[in-house]
Amino acid sequence: MITDHLRWTQSGVVLSALLALAACAHAPGTRPATAPQVITATGTSGAASASATTPGTAAASTDSTSSSVAQSGADSTDSSAEQGELPQVAGINPDDYADLFDRMRAGFKLGDVDRPAVQQQLQWFVDNPDYVQRSFRRSELYLYHIVKQLESRGMPLELALLPVIESAYEPYAYSRARAMGLWQFIPGTGSRFGLKQNWWYDGRRDVIESTRAALDYLQYLHDEFHGDWLLAIAGYNCGEAAIVQAIAVNQAHGRPIDFWSLRLPAETRAYVPKLLAMKRLVAAPENYSLTFSPIPNRPYFVSVETFGQIDLRVAAEIAGVSPEVLYELNPAFHRWATDPSGPYSLLLPTDAADVFRANITQLNPDERMRVTQYVVRRGDSMAALARHFGTTPQVVRELNDLPSGALVIGTELRVPSDVSELPPKVLQAAALFDAHGRHRLLRPRMRVVVHRGDSLWAIARRHGVDVHALALLNGLQPGDTLRAGQRLMLTPAAVRTSDASGTSSHSHATRRVTYIVRAGDTLYGIARVFQVTVSQIVSWNRLAHRALSPGQHLLIRLARGGGSLAAE
Repeated sequence: MITDHLRWTQSGVVLSALLALAACAHAPGTRPATAPQVITATGTSGAASASATTPGTAAASTDSTSSSVAQSGADSTDSSAEQGELPQVAGINPDDYADLFDRMRAGFKLGDVDRPAVQQQLQWFVDNPDYVQRSFRRSELYLYHIVKQLESRGMPLELALLPVIESAYEPYAYSRARAMGLWQFIPGTGSRFGLKQNWWYDGRRDVIESTRAALDYLQYLHDEFHGDWLLAIAGYNCGEAAIVQAIAVNQAHGRPIDFWSLRLPAETRAYVPKLLAMKRLVAAPENYSLTFSPIPNRPYFVSVETFGQIDLRVAAEIAGVSPEVLYELNPAFHRWATDPSGPYSLLLPTDAADVFRANITQLNPDERMRVTQYVVRRGDSMAALARHFGTTPQVVRELNDLPSGALVIGTELRVPSDVSELPPKVLQAAALFDAHGRHRLLRPRMRVVVHRGDSLWAIARRHGVDVHALALLNGLQPGDTLRAGQRLMLTPAAVRTSDASGTSSHSHATRRVTYIVRAGDTLYGIARVFQVTVSQIVSWNRLAHRALSPGQHLLIRLARGGGSLAAE
């Protein structure tokens, strides 16, 4: 079909263009141009990428039909203005784009900035295409939702690129400052913007809630700094107080108060250029000999009601998806079940929602929670039962609607099933909460100093740990470049509770988790990660030999209470 596009400038209508569309609408990125350019729809990228951490995110193939539009050399954006809004293309409905990247380009509003700091960050991205490709492969699950939310608020779509800078679109990303999630909220700021954090659930990793909070914060900063988006973005990184103080200093000395003139922390001085560099790269990847795999311009997930607490393995089963997929869409839940106090909803792939809705109404309460029955015996206490079944006293009370007080002998209690198969990233997220949320120090087994030429992979092999666990613990990605002198924490030491001495009949009770072997894993490395011995893993799994295969399932026994591992 043929669609007319009108480009408006401050002086009026400058250009009307015809855009030939094949099968569906397609529009060029609306960036400033000083000469006519041709924007060509690119196909699936051939760039190599590391193994994705997000399952099921292979890019969908699209028609290779190309379209082009000549842009006027007399663009309305003032070349001397470094933060003007770009002109918009009229006549295209955002839902009509085939590729989500094209939809984003049409909503870019921040002016291009020609500064060495931006060029330096741009060159890093160009030199590290694997990082960019991995980030956008992960983003395929979440990007459509973020773009829609930005559009509904009239905010620049460049802000959808902030999670690339913050977390590489890894929802389980965790920094040394205890920032978490796609948008990297620290606990205090998360609470300030209404993100609940408890034993069951951390809203900083909730895709819907953390996006809402991040956009609330960015809009607040934009208003606070009188409509200056660069100052708002800088404030998101270092906090508004640092921006206010830097502005006051410049005002006192009669200096300009734009972002480029302020004295700000080094990280923040690089943060804004990183976003502007990523925007420039996404706007015209072909200028840098790169192509992006197209992302379908349609929702990947929908929200479904759970009508109360539900075991996440049960939810995955009745939806027909793997637990890994379910946790990747619902990373805020870091236990075996959803939070009993809500939210009472889950995100599911769009094609799994209807079967979930049909099946959940057929479950009785015990089927929803996969619980077992336990009869209270003499000497039992709520704390001992919670340790035995790998949970907390509060959980047992909530499952049984029990007020505080002593247990009564002979009472039949509903308790969680004692088999808990959680993906490794979820186990790590729970361990982080258990260490910090209960005001205990997460004591590292040791720290190592990075030497010239070191990589995370080399350090992981040298110390016999899993590279993904090492990266997560240090707020990094496995492929990140390290600097000489940098200090890294190794796997957290197990924290034992006060009654781990064996005096209680439940102190040696264990719970089981399943670990899926990755390429490069060794028994020694897995043992180091879970704080057990190689002989224990061999015994638990009845291994005839010690060679491992990627995808192999290993049973690991974890001791109840404090996260320490069973000694046998």
